Amino acid sequence: MQRLNNKIAIIAGGATGIGAACATRFVRDGAKVVIGDINIEAAQALADSLGNTGNTAKAVYYDAADADSIKNLIDTTADTFGAIHILHNNAGLMSPKVMDADSTVVDIALDLWNTVLAVNVTSFLLGSKFAIPHIIKAGGGSIINTSSDSGLAGDLARTAYGASKAMVISLTQHIAVQYGLQGIRCNAITPGVIMSEQARVNSQDLVRAIKSHILTPDFGEPADIAALAAFLASDESAYITGQAIACDGGHLAHQPQVADVRRSQTTPG
Repeated sequence: MQRLNNKIAIIAGGATGIGAACATRFVRDGAKVVIGDINIEAAQALADSLGNTGNTAKAVYYDAADADSIKNLIDTTADTFGAIHILHNNAGLMSPKVMDADSTVVDIALDLWNTVLAVNVTSFLLGSKFAIPHIIKAGGGSIINTSSDSGLAGDLARTAYGASKAMVISLTQHIAVQYGLQGIRCNAITPGVIMSEQARVNSQDLVRAIKSHILTPDFGEPADIAALAAFLASDESAYITGQAIACDGGHLAHQPQVADVRRSQTTPG
């Protein structure tokens, strides 16, 4: 189904994982896509694989910590394709080194806190700031922000990450309120554990800890987020805005004791 025909989309943080799955799905659904990523080699390889003829997919260097780079991504898209209809803010600082250092409120280093917020929140603000005038000029469209279920509940560590993802949800609501009457919808997706290549390599302990707390047989894949993002990018979701939509296998949908009850029901005694 070509639900995104004639749409111009930007995926900020689109070279790998969820971003790459979204780029692939958007092109399949008829959009022209600009893939912004600091890993320009991976972004270019993805654009090439999507049938890059200069008219389907384009890779642009994008550093989520640099305001000029963010503006260049938006301006290059508008200059290349003449319009912007969809912005998917998907950048996130999730390297094992950063996540391991993202500790408690007392112990976290201020530099790390500021770095995580710059990438995970400020880049979303700036991407939206620069893109919104173009989207309004194009007659309206959709902004999609990748948050996390970590932004909906506290944790023993990862303070900056969780706080940043909560801020993304609030930013989403502010954009929806401020620009809805000008034709812009803005929604957040809150993924749970998604089995990207990075998660398979770097997050096995976390995966094992969460497995008993999801309500589906298996964890999600990047394609699951891409399916939801394509819906939110399309006119099919015209009456949905200002929402944080979970794609987490029901991770936060149940009472905290559910996993313990399940174990007691399956343990011989």
